[in-house]
Amino acid sequence: MSSDIAQHLAEIAAEMASRSDRGQVAGYIPELAAADPGQFGISVLLADGSQHSVGDSAVPFSIQSISKVFGLAIALGRLGDQLWTRVRREPSGLAFNSILQLESEGGIPRNPFINAGAIVTTDAALGRRPPREYLAELLTFIRTAAGDEDIHIAKSVARSETLTGHRNFALAHFLASQGNLTNPPDHVLGAYFHQCAIAMTVEQLARSGRFLAGLQHLIAPERVRRINALMLTCGHYDGSGEFAFRVGLPGKSGVGGGILAIAPGRASIAVWSPGLNAQGNSQLGTEALEMLARRTGWSIFG
Repeated sequence: MSSDIAQHLAEIAAEMASRSDRGQVAGYIPELAAADPGQFGISVLLADGSQHSVGDSAVPFSIQSISKVFGLAIALGRLGDQLWTRVRREPSGLAFNSILQLESEGGIPRNPFINAGAIVTTDAALGRRPPREYLAELLTFIRTAAGDEDIHIAKSVARSETLTGHRNFALAHFLASQGNLTNPPDHVLGAYFHQCAIAMTVEQLARSGRFLAGLQHLIAPERVRRINALMLTCGHYDGSGEFAFRVGLPGKSGVGGGILAIAPGRASIAVWSPGLNAQGNSQLGTEALEMLARRTGWSIFG
């Protein structure tokens, strides 16, 4: 299997290098707008513990919304099923930062991976603690999952998001107006922006997904199943159905160009290419995962 994976990855990387249409980088966050769309990296951690990587696999990038997976794990650990009284578990069908849907549904976000849902989830994970205590817990969790202490928050990215995150401020204040935040919006967003600014390489990210693949025990198996289910149905926003159709694996994307995908019991996979498609998901990352799933037969749908 290891030699096959190495060959698959080399062929996929060569194919991605030939692509002229690489999507558009996230221009609305200045720090992300400077990313080179020519970069591509992919890493696969197998059940036997071996890891295979090609391309720009050692280059740190902003994981952005992939961090919501880890934040959700912490929030479920603190609140359990009480979290679902504040956020639903259904696909949104709209853009990840939609205000319209939040207003029409009375301030209860559709799922924990759209921005409004992640803000509520961050608020739940915060409890009554200062944001720095939650962020320390989150970093400890991710470092433990990855087996790597060299994972940090890119402060320049957090600052860039804070200065330009007007829509997220609007979402947070609307949530507060509906009684769905327990902390001041500024505190919640301070934690949220710094969470999204965590920087990792695809090698670190693939290792951090081991617990979701059942290759490492960090949280209860029941919660692993629930998080994977939400990743499959909601992890790519209004492109989630297309991703499930094409790739057939639970996955969570971020506008930094990363995707974490899980082949339960088999592998944790991370891919990164900064150019995004129309739904805000990595264009080449999605194509690479589709190729990998087809070659390995890892789709959960057989």
